[in-house]
Amino acid sequence: MTTPNANGDEPRIIVGLMSGTSLDGISAAVVRFGRETTGRISYELLGMSVRAYDADQRDRLAKALVGVTPREYCRLAFDLGNWLADAAITAIAEAGVDRASVRAIASHGQTVWHEPGHSTWQFGQPAVIAERTGIDVVSDFRVRDVAAAGQGAPLVPAADALLFAHPSDWRALQNLGGIGNVTIVPPGGITISTRAFDTGPGVVIIDGVTRIVAPGMSYDVDGRIARSGTAIASVVRAALEHPYFSAPPPKSTGRELFDPAYIAAFIERCRAARPAATAGDIIATAVELTAASIADAFGRFVPEPVRELVVSGGGAENPAVVDAIRRVLTSVTVRRFDELFFDGEAKEAVAFALLGYLHLTRQPGNLPSVTGARGPRILGQLTPA
Repeated sequence: MTTPNANGDEPRIIVGLMSGTSLDGISAAVVRFGRETTGRISYELLGMSVRAYDADQRDRLAKALVGVTPREYCRLAFDLGNWLADAAITAIAEAGVDRASVRAIASHGQTVWHEPGHSTWQFGQPAVIAERTGIDVVSDFRVRDVAAAGQGAPLVPAADALLFAHPSDWRALQNLGGIGNVTIVPPGGITISTRAFDTGPGVVIIDGVTRIVAPGMSYDVDGRIARSGTAIASVVRAALEHPYFSAPPPKSTGRELFDPAYIAAFIERCRAARPAATAGDIIATAVELTAASIADAFGRFVPEPVRELVVSGGGAENPAVVDAIRRVLTSVTVRRFDELFFDGEAKEAVAFALLGYLHLTRQPGNLPSVTGARGPRILGQLTPA
């Protein structure tokens, strides 16, 4: 079943917005969706942009994740709505698309708190986006899945199955945002057989320790500092003993676990294990933990005959991270998403554009095999322009 727009046509052009747990900025993607003769969803990426957060914006968001005043939450929700609107307006302009032809903006917003099994909270006022752009906004995608007893995450697997499947082989798609998550996609993208879960940290610990041990840097550019050091294996082994890593899917995590206190303790464990540890050693240890958590997840929870792992997200832009994954996960070929599809910076924004499209066409956007929800649900809430 589809919902036609005012012209009698199925909704086509959707702008997806994503602000992730890495807190580096907002990714925006302008996507045209359609239907192939086989019934599969087709897509065309018309344009993308990345709006980086400045230091003050990043600091406000980071503080909101650990607790601020009600006044600041209220103000920040509206301010973020304006930042998201700016990102959408820029992406539409750079794509050369007439704003009137955009059916909707699909905004993930920013996750403030995510407590699987109970609740989830993303903010970034959709009404502000609608007012600024004059375009309908679909938001709050995770809430319905959690209300249906699901994890509410990950949600990108719908796009992994519907848009990025291999025609004849099993494929794993690993996102490396602040949090790492993997989707195991069967040949042809059969959604009922698709599985996914959060593997643990993506770049959240890497970036967190970098900001502390390399003052003035918000992240390790091209992995240069990590490459100067040597990982401390005992710290990685101890970190992997946390119950999250051995818990079976479906499961999801976030900055609620890998918070500033966790990052401070991680640094102290590195210095205790190696008193002369350099900044390079500590960052290399964080890189190794991300890679080892992915290998551990494959060893425990991926029996499917996967031969190819496709990595995307901010961590995929860090050669030290990608090399570490290749080193510890020798059973598969590791490829960057950019090699097969388009700029990996746009992948999650495209995924949420798809979820917006599915909402407008009254189709489920969650995969119960991934989130553990009671059944398929139409995700998101609509704010009319």
